[in-house]
Amino acid sequence: MYFEEPSVEAPQLEQLYAWRPWPEWVTAPLNDGVEVFALPKRLTRALANASSAELEELAGRWTARLWSEDGEDMTKDDLLAVLQGVAQLAESAVHTGGGLYSWSF
Repeated sequence: MYFEEPSVEAPQLEQLYAWRPWPEWVTAPLNDGVEVFALPKRLTRALANASSAELEELAGRWTARLWSEDGEDMTKDDLLAVLQGVAQLAESAVHTGGGLYSWSF
């Protein structure tokens, strides 16, 4: 959505809920909070094919949105570096015919 309909503002809930496909759980969240989900192929391809300029623009919008929501409590992570790393993983997934997964705890 953020590649196809760029905006600093978070999307309206109706727009967000209508957007498909959503990531799919590979494992449902466990009691300890661990979960794994597969990112949609559409998102994986968008990240894999994104130019440096597109990633910079996306990181800028992401930063602006986080700043407006979290202010001083915003993450200190380098969001552009995060996107660049995920885009490299996505590119590898596309070239090998694999998928892109997220694991969190």
